[in-house]
Amino acid sequence: MIKKIKKIYKKYEEIINYLIVGVLTTVVSLALYYLLVLTFLNPHNAVQLQIANILSWCGAVAFAFITNRKYVFKSKNKNIKKEAITFVSSRILTLLMDMGIMFLTVTILKMNDKVAKLISQVVITIANYIFSKLFVFKKEN
Repeated sequence: MIKKIKKIYKKYEEIINYLIVGVLTTVVSLALYYLLVLTFLNPHNAVQLQIANILSWCGAVAFAFITNRKYVFKSKNKNIKKEAITFVSSRILTLLMDMGIMFLTVTILKMNDKVAKLISQVVITIANYIFSKLFVFKKEN
């Protein structure tokens, strides 16, 4: 049984590691967001909602770059600065997606902001994997 699990893990290692790191990144993002809106930012104020969203995003992106580079894509790229810029750029695109989802669901549709944030995180996690795989940590031939 253990050998079978190891074989499956090896076959899908990148995706499994990405899911683990994605969950941890989501925890970082949600924890920061909830901390902000439960302490001093008002999620019913559209500007403060987005401030909480952006600040939680910043913490999550820093965590995600380090963990994705090391544990998921196992990058050996010597140009870490270029890789980081590409990573942050792709994350800015998904931040805009996140902000749009939050604006639509909370401000327009009046959905609970915490439920909306969870839904948004699922969409963003999938988009982030695609961008990381195709543009940021692509394997050099």
